[in-house]
Amino acid sequence: MANSIIELYTQVPADLEGNVFGQFDEHLKLIERTLNVTLISRDGMLKILGTEQSATQAKKLIEELVTLAGRGNTITRQNVSYALSLAMEERNQVLTEIDKDFICNTIQGRPIKPKTLGQQEYVEQIRKKMIVFGIGPAGTGKTYLAMAMAVTAFRNEEVSRIILTRPAIEAGEKLGFLPGDLQSKVDPYLRPLYDALYQIMGADSFAKNMERGLIEVAPLAYMRGRTLDNAFIILDEAQNTTPAQMKMFLTRIGFGSKVVVTGDASQKDLPRDAVSGLDVAAKVLKKIDDIGFCQLTSKDVVRHPLVQQIVQAYEDYEKKQKPSRSTGGTRTVRRKKNDHTN
Repeated sequence: MANSIIELYTQVPADLEGNVFGQFDEHLKLIERTLNVTLISRDGMLKILGTEQSATQAKKLIEELVTLAGRGNTITRQNVSYALSLAMEERNQVLTEIDKDFICNTIQGRPIKPKTLGQQEYVEQIRKKMIVFGIGPAGTGKTYLAMAMAVTAFRNEEVSRIILTRPAIEAGEKLGFLPGDLQSKVDPYLRPLYDALYQIMGADSFAKNMERGLIEVAPLAYMRGRTLDNAFIILDEAQNTTPAQMKMFLTRIGFGSKVVVTGDASQKDLPRDAVSGLDVAAKVLKKIDDIGFCQLTSKDVVRHPLVQQIVQAYEDYEKKQKPSRSTGGTRTVRRKKNDHTN
């Protein structure tokens, strides 16, 4: 009896069907595969066939997607995948609650909001704490959400300027071959910051505020010797700082400032065996109340679903490699001792 099939029904307005169901019904197919249900759409009603548990989960999930679509959101495969993971944990209506957390609009009028619980916690910590470390893999929205919060604070006159910085560390390439002056050479490192600001503020507004000195985008080395008052400061790619650089940066902070430090501990471009300033800061500062640490994971990836799978695959691979690396290191030491004896 426990596994008997039941029928449930839920209404999906005709004007929202395309958005909720996805292209070629891909969202419905994903729900069917994951929850082991059958979904049949007819005349604005969706029939759900499955066990009591799975059919109930599917009904609540569809209703949540309808609510999100009704608010003007474009339902993506990532939305559906995340809603499914929450449904499996019996955490219903979480997405619709997260969706209420509005930050600002892009220049095209698209609302910027957190899309996962991890992102919501990150945004909340930025609101409450003076310094926040956002640590997590690529695609989790660390930099973009921090940028949106910075622009919002700037527009609300909570800060008088925005300062964006990155360590100019090469990811396998060298600066020297690039043409032009120093600014031309460092611009490629800062391009992701420019791109995010163009999306949120628009190129004209960004250029005007840059000319007036109200927005500054600079390599981390330019921060030395300064005191940064009444500013929203974002240090991006912090995994590529040295401990000395991180200490230098954090001690620049003045009155009325807010700081967000973002980084991905799995993508360091530092020389081999060099210690990351981000790793050290996470250990040294974790007990200070007004400093927040938000650890984002592969569940918080909001890029193409394939990116989430790539991040997860690398995480699994690196976990498997750690024991063998430590064993290899032990054998190397033993050989050296034997060689020395001989």
